[in-house]
Amino acid sequence: MFTGSMVAIVTPMLAGVHPDTVVDSQALKNLLEFHIEQGTDAIVAVGTTGESATLTEKEHCAVIKQMVDIVNGRIPVIAGTGANSTIEAISLTKCAKEVGADACLLVTPYYNKPTQEGLYLHYKAVAEAVDIQQILYNVPGRTACDMLPETIIRLASVKNIIGVKEATADLTRVKQIRDGAGADFLLLTGDDETTKDFILEGGDGVISVTANVAPKAMHEMCQLALSGDVEGATAIDNRLNGLHKELFIESNPIPVKWALHKLGFIQAGIRLPMTWMSESAEPKLLDAMKQAGVI
Repeated sequence: MFTGSMVAIVTPMLAGVHPDTVVDSQALKNLLEFHIEQGTDAIVAVGTTGESATLTEKEHCAVIKQMVDIVNGRIPVIAGTGANSTIEAISLTKCAKEVGADACLLVTPYYNKPTQEGLYLHYKAVAEAVDIQQILYNVPGRTACDMLPETIIRLASVKNIIGVKEATADLTRVKQIRDGAGADFLLLTGDDETTKDFILEGGDGVISVTANVAPKAMHEMCQLALSGDVEGATAIDNRLNGLHKELFIESNPIPVKWALHKLGFIQAGIRLPMTWMSESAEPKLLDAMKQAGVI
């Protein structure tokens, strides 16, 4: 159900850079229709790229509900419900289940720097509290916490933990987790730049920032890699390589929001402490968009 190119979708906001910039519901609807038309395999709502850290819990749940309602079962919706507080993660995950999300994505608790045992107990508690499919999310570059393959394998035995989003770009972990967790455990990457190789090593897909800007190309590249077509996947990936890099020229989601604004999909809105992209970064990202053929 959750394979291929899954977009870590932005949360569109009305123009401005404020502590409480308003979510732009119409732009969100337009973006979701665009992704469905372009072949995106699943929507990941209110993750890092969706500015989850700056939305209130009420807003968080409202945005997930809006996405579920608009998508209306046409493709899966995975709700970002992770938090650095176990009780908050449980609350958000309950909300996602109530509004009809197909699964939840839970980032490792950030800032707290829990032990591996703490991570195991955190995820086990959420899984036991809410009967919905759950995907672990390991992104130490953002959280200062690395969930080791041994812990992921241990959690794979919890019945509703169905996979992991591994964003370390360490391709040696693909085989290690696959061998330990089994063939049915989903292995997703969160690193666009190594997605092709991750899938060719045995992964199932990507939760992608690049797919915000080039959804059709990311979908096609993933399908070619899943079918073992190295040459075809490489040809598309080479075209997207600039986007993979330059969409992180400043902290995500600053560049991807700028790119979507440039393409006319969203207003120039972002919530503090994130800011609008600096003018000095614009030429590199614009060149990458041209290279990818999206502008």
